[in-house]
Amino acid sequence: MTDFPVSALRSVELGTPDLPASVDFYTRVWGLDIVAETEDKVFLAATGDDFHVLELKRSDRSELRKTTFRVRSAEDLHSLFAKTVAAGCVVLREPGPADAPSGGERFVIREPQGSVLEFVHGDRRRQGAIIANRPHRLAHVNINSAQIEALSSFYRDVLGFRLTDRSKLMAFLCCNADHHAVVLAEASANGLNHVAFLMPDLESVMRGSGLVVDQGYPIGWGVGRHGPGDNVFAYFIDPQGVVIEYTAEVLQVDDGYRVRGPEEWVWPPGRTDHWGIAPPKSDACKKAQISIGFSGA
Repeated sequence: MTDFPVSALRSVELGTPDLPASVDFYTRVWGLDIVAETEDKVFLAATGDDFHVLELKRSDRSELRKTTFRVRSAEDLHSLFAKTVAAGCVVLREPGPADAPSGGERFVIREPQGSVLEFVHGDRRRQGAIIANRPHRLAHVNINSAQIEALSSFYRDVLGFRLTDRSKLMAFLCCNADHHAVVLAEASANGLNHVAFLMPDLESVMRGSGLVVDQGYPIGWGVGRHGPGDNVFAYFIDPQGVVIEYTAEVLQVDDGYRVRGPEEWVWPPGRTDHWGIAPPKSDACKKAQISIGFSGA
């Protein structure tokens, strides 16, 4: 298996103009638990061993403030820091103790297209469990890019990710056995496309989606099965306009996996997923996927 310095996608931080409403949605509806709070930020956990998978911070607008990756070793942390500096990233926090309740050592940079990335090693873990119909961990983050090939090269050449597939509009990148931890989507402007939460299985995607629908939040796209990654999906829009996804059964890959290109990832006319049963993506979902910017951008 490729020797990845980044071992996993750990968490994301979202800015929200209505912190109480966002916390209510992600706990009561989406299935996360509050594990820590500060004056203007709430940390929420899924059922796995990550101390938290989501940070919600009071902000003037909905935005992606930060994406956090776990790094394999302290040596890799410092090596990655040097590589990001050499690649022209803006240093926001040099390597040092993390200020989040999960602890560990971290550094924070802004990559050339504007998103803030945090890399952490030695952070706290929880005693995880698999609970039906509830998110277990993050699955991937999908980033809109106006220069997708340049950003793909950054993730591969600087951060050590590997390309697993390239469709007409998206590049899929892995840092472990999951087919993708980061997806880059071709867009007119840089920003957040969506955040995906891993469910225990297909049944949990179906039942979990039903529970979200019961609370008045319609499915924006799905339920279906993607082509690249072969994962089951159901997309929703949170109360502040962020697209989020329940997913399961993400394809596991190794170095023998053959990368497929745009000419192979095509569907018959009218089809939007592998099964051929997912209805077209809603207009509201399409709009939301290109409406969330980066913090400070």
